[in-house]
Amino acid sequence: MQLSTATWQEVEAYLKHARGLIIPIGSHEQHGPNGHLGTDAICPEVIAAEAGLEDGILIAPTFNVGQAQHHMGFPGTITLRPSTMLAALQDWISSFTRHGFTRLYFLNGHGGNVATIQAAFSEAYAPWSLKGEAAPFACTLQNWWELRGVADLCKRLFPVGDGSHATASEVSVTYYKYPDFQKRVDMSPKIAPTGPIRDAADYRRRFPDGRIGSDPSQASVEAGAELVAAAKAALIADARRFFGEND
Repeated sequence: MQLSTATWQEVEAYLKHARGLIIPIGSHEQHGPNGHLGTDAICPEVIAAEAGLEDGILIAPTFNVGQAQHHMGFPGTITLRPSTMLAALQDWISSFTRHGFTRLYFLNGHGGNVATIQAAFSEAYAPWSLKGEAAPFACTLQNWWELRGVADLCKRLFPVGDGSHATASEVSVTYYKYPDFQKRVDMSPKIAPTGPIRDAADYRRRFPDGRIGSDPSQASVEAGAELVAAAKAALIADARRFFGEND
């Protein structure tokens, strides 16, 4: 069930038998010559949506703009400052826990979000820790590509050139979701260079077309379907484990 298309009565009924919620979280940033700007939000969103349809877990709206300052050399990228994202996540967490959700599972699609999300968890727990009381809720973070079995599948599908940004695997997931928006672009070099990530100007200089270590021209709808199926199954199992933990 999707929170955005549910009524308040349906959410109230859900809370009578379940307290777990999955929150897709991503970014809106460049993904090379053939990757959608919304890739990092689309991937966790589609995986979570399919998990919700299959297993009945409630799925929150996607937190779809994240910490992407280093991509600002490319038009279309939107970023939040870490402090802005931290404040927004506090409001999301407070809103969900106010209604009685006690297990918040953040499914992440952007590595640049990780530090800020973890800091948001610490901020959410801090008032309880300082009072010497146990928080009545728990948060967890999982990157979709680190779900059980997904990395192995990525290696099998793309043994060479999956890379670390604008990867063939993440682009495939977006093509699965939006097959009419596939981009066929010649890229040179075929496999992009690798290197450190620093500020936006340095990033644009090192990686002029936006890719890092990847050849996303390998992306396909079929590969995306396999990845979503594997990630969906792993997400259901992992979320159910987390939701079932003792308070």
